Amino acid sequence: MPAQESSQQVETWNIHNRIHAFLLDALDPESLAAIPQPKGRSVAAQFSHVHNVRKMWLAQAAPDLDAPLLKLEGPDWTAEDLKTHLAASGAAIAALLERAIEQGKVKGFKPHPAAFLGYLISHESHHRGQILQTLKQNGKLPSKKVLFGLWEWGVR
Repeated sequence: MPAQESSQQVETWNIHNRIHAFLLDALDPESLAAIPQPKGRSVAAQFSHVHNVRKMWLAQAAPDLDAPLLKLEGPDWTAEDLKTHLAASGAAIAALLERAIEQGKVKGFKPHPAAFLGYLISHESHHRGQILQTLKQNGKLPSKKVLFGLWEWGVR
């Protein structure tokens, strides 16, 4: 794969990862504790899940990149904690993508690295939608500026 396409895929991942941080910057502790109706994962637990799924893939495909990452358990993570851990797992996934693109495969995933990127973004965007729905149900939806900002990939 040409280097430009490889770097574009990794940059796409990095933009996606920064969107999580952008949203977390808009949330207060009450918002992080919000739980969907009638039950389910809190907002903080949804972000933890995203990190932990990344960690799961890293453990399978690149244990050396997974080793320094902490599994997030329990509901008491602050926005800063979550941003820190998502940044770390996001950087590890970027490194995995770089390797995988060079090798033409992600260990344990088919068909190819571009599909893996699509899978990760789809999975995490699904949970970001759940997060926003939970915030809406609890009267904690961020401002329209933040909501529109989630789609401003050219500036994230």
